[in-house]
Amino acid sequence: MQHNPICQLFSIRYPIIQAGMIWASGWKLASAVSNAGGLGLLGAGSMYPEVLREHIQKCKAATDKHFGVNLPLLYPDIDKHVQIIIEEKVPIVFTSAGNPKTWTALLKQHGIKVVHVVSSSKFAGKAQEAGCDAVVAEGFEAGGHNGREETTTMVLIPAVVKAVTIPVIAAGGIATGAQMAAALCLGASGVQVGSRFVATPEASSHLAFKEAVVNAGEGDTLLSLKQLTPVRLLKNKFFNEVYEAETRGATKEELAQLLGRARAKKGMFEGDLEEGELEIGQVSALIKEIKPAGEIVEELWQQCRATFQSFKQIME
Repeated sequence: MQHNPICQLFSIRYPIIQAGMIWASGWKLASAVSNAGGLGLLGAGSMYPEVLREHIQKCKAATDKHFGVNLPLLYPDIDKHVQIIIEEKVPIVFTSAGNPKTWTALLKQHGIKVVHVVSSSKFAGKAQEAGCDAVVAEGFEAGGHNGREETTTMVLIPAVVKAVTIPVIAAGGIATGAQMAAALCLGASGVQVGSRFVATPEASSHLAFKEAVVNAGEGDTLLSLKQLTPVRLLKNKFFNEVYEAETRGATKEELAQLLGRARAKKGMFEGDLEEGELEIGQVSALIKEIKPAGEIVEELWQQCRATFQSFKQIME
């Protein structure tokens, strides 16, 4: 893939990025993906600053390939995170959930490649203006922080590709090589995959949550908490409480009180499938087994190539 702009930008073999998910993307997962030829990301959103430093150092010891950090810009100790990233000479940072102008210039001054996650063409343009090297265009299907516009990946990718000149990475609803091929056909230069990498031995998520993802079916997730920060949740007791509150018109303050503290940790890291917040994408309905991260990277790429080959035969 020497001519692929994402492979060139990150010095990786395959244009496959593992999303930096909270309570899932630790050093074991990130290093496994990078060792397999993709780009592994540490999820800083669920790490205290010194925990992030520890994961960066362990990732360095586990791989000689490039890896990065996903940095939610709303994190309260973000200045400490940024300082640690600079001190540890992390080569790549993916920012999300905030204004890319805040930290991009400083990170780039230290030779760090910066990518920002967006949910619209408008914000993609702002990321380009801020000096980002690429954008992740994340569709409505995704888990985690999502766009209020509810634009699907199939619509979002070509719109963002048209709006910017920097490389576009597709995200949201991608767990198979055929879906990856579709994203590339829409103009993306690579894909970011989240939910599929949750169901791996290397993910730091609780086994009960991984099994819940594998057992999920169509319609088992819904975009929620749009008044706070939109996230796609797997339906459970906590989700039902949120849905009931939103249906009766609960205020932003009421929803924040219902969410409380450490709700995501309770669900995804501690395995409380009733009271915990279970963030996962729609594509969980297609995930049927827990599989090593390296195998997923290779499978995605081989399926993607096979898909293009089959279309070549059909079109001839």
